[in-house]
Amino acid sequence: MRNPLFLFILILVLILIDFYIFQVLKSVFQGTAAGARSIIYILYWSLCVVSLASFLLFPFVSNPYFKQYIFSISIGWVLTQIFMVMFFLADDIRRGTFWTVGQIASATGAQFMKSDNTIPRSAFLSWLGIGASSTLFFSLLYGFGNKYNYKVVKKKVAIKGLPSAFIGFKIVHISDIHSGSLKDAIAVQKGIDLIKHQQADLVLFTGDLVNDRSTEMKDWMQVFNQIKAPFGVFSILGNHDYGDYVSWDSPAAKQQNLEDLKKVHHELGWRLLMNENVKIVKEDSFIQLVGIENWGAKARFPKYGKMDVAMTGVNLEDPIILMSHDPSHWEAQVITAYPKIDLMLSGHTHGMQFGLENPYFKWSPVQWVYKQWAGIYKNGGQQLYVNRGFGFLGYPGRVGIMPEITLIELV
Repeated sequence: MRNPLFLFILILVLILIDFYIFQVLKSVFQGTAAGARSIIYILYWSLCVVSLASFLLFPFVSNPYFKQYIFSISIGWVLTQIFMVMFFLADDIRRGTFWTVGQIASATGAQFMKSDNTIPRSAFLSWLGIGASSTLFFSLLYGFGNKYNYKVVKKKVAIKGLPSAFIGFKIVHISDIHSGSLKDAIAVQKGIDLIKHQQADLVLFTGDLVNDRSTEMKDWMQVFNQIKAPFGVFSILGNHDYGDYVSWDSPAAKQQNLEDLKKVHHELGWRLLMNENVKIVKEDSFIQLVGIENWGAKARFPKYGKMDVAMTGVNLEDPIILMSHDPSHWEAQVITAYPKIDLMLSGHTHGMQFGLENPYFKWSPVQWVYKQWAGIYKNGGQQLYVNRGFGFLGYPGRVGIMPEITLIELV
């Protein structure tokens, strides 16, 4: 957004899209009563103007509500327009093809088109585009009310050779709190109460406590320090915890932010695992818990994690649970180089906070980037569970993919 040329091109493209869609709308609604047409046109151009204005003002506005809601609505409107244009362009390609064939037919003396040489728009494609894109837009607006709609997902996970002492052992897995995005303390407390209600033996948090800065946790310490478990609360860092996505005054300031965030974990009573492992002991039996720093297989995510260091001293005969924020780590390294790891727990994707899920079907655009993006995955004797995230980032809502608290029972 800071590049003037890029901003100019973006605004120009958006304006062209605005007028292109408007021409289609005029054709579709030409038979509608004048008053209704005026309302539709005013609503349409109001959304277009607000969207363009938000893009222009975004670099200069620091108000978090503007950035969370107005800008999100604008992004949603642009996505809606793009979706609409896909249908309208398909119709124009159809019309162009028929027109070209008609011209060729006319040259040979055949009668192919109307006498005025026009190909009318497809009412079906036009209304389908308007209906589908409107559904998308209003779904995004509806999703604002789902960002604190916490769901408990219960899974029984079978681990070969699990000691009898750990059969029925309950683990609450949470991820991606993103405290910098949270605003409603009462709603968040309901999520904390749900976690406490599970009466888990162990709680594991798989990264992204903040969006960028450790200070984002200042107002949330007395909320999240309520999370406790008999066998402890363990945590790792996610990609956002390193402060890589903001400008710092100096490298030292960035490093200090990370050190402050480590203190936050300690003050919460969480044991932060930085490329290390611990034994979870019950009745003289063990589970090896390994936690690494962020390690992403995607090009833009750095590899801070060091599996060789984290696995030092781990007894490969005991059940091993790995906490690794980014699920792409599983196929890229864990399956191939560490086949003794029984279960890996991740987050990171949020399920893109948008998708469709039911007992028989699961879809989100994020699956085009992440093969493993939500729920349980298996490869031979190894398993991966990807949590859909407790918080949210960017878009302040959830459509179809609800914020998740996972209760894992070992069997």
